[in-house]
Amino acid sequence: MSVTKHHVMIKGVKDGLVFLLNDACEWQILLQELQHKLEKTHQQILTGPIIHVHVKLGSREATEEQKEEIRSVIRQKGNLLIQSIESELPKEEAAEESAVSMTTLKGMIRSGQTLHNEGDLLYLGDVNPGGTITSTGNIYIMGSLRGMAHAGVDGDENAIIAASHMRPTQLRIAGVISRPPDEWGIEEAFMEFAYVKEGKMEIDKLHQLHRIWPESTVK
Repeated sequence: MSVTKHHVMIKGVKDGLVFLLNDACEWQILLQELQHKLEKTHQQILTGPIIHVHVKLGSREATEEQKEEIRSVIRQKGNLLIQSIESELPKEEAAEESAVSMTTLKGMIRSGQTLHNEGDLLYLGDVNPGGTITSTGNIYIMGSLRGMAHAGVDGDENAIIAASHMRPTQLRIAGVISRPPDEWGIEEAFMEFAYVKEGKMEIDKLHQLHRIWPESTVK
């Protein structure tokens, strides 16, 4: 019986090959075509030195047994090294993941200017007095924060504000407002971060971040 060869696509990428496996066809037909391409139609491009392989299953949720079947077929070619076997996230999960992604922006926020961001923000530049930077997530400023910063604007009290040079006119996290910097008891605030503890704003050195974010939950 001939194999209809359109359920498995093999694409070259920078670090190896991507195997795109159709998520709608019958499983055994998929394995049969994968075997056929490894042994027959694509034999020439799949020989030689070690090639890294990433397997994409589309929206198919494969069991561990099914993933092992894929590994067994691909391992027959001794130079193919499987790096990953992954399914796409459902749309809801993908949207949730993108919602907490980090945005990187650069420039300078001058007096009277406001920059707002959805999600975590890494800002490469200064926020001058009279300038405002806000975000629904965390704010990391690689520069001087001398204006106003408001993280977790939608009510997330777990958000933080960090800056290379922390001398703001005001800090806010969710609905919590900081004391004026003159009351921090810190003469020069370099590499500091602000966070909410028991309903109050606290300031600490950035290398102490692990104390409020255990390793497993660092964003």
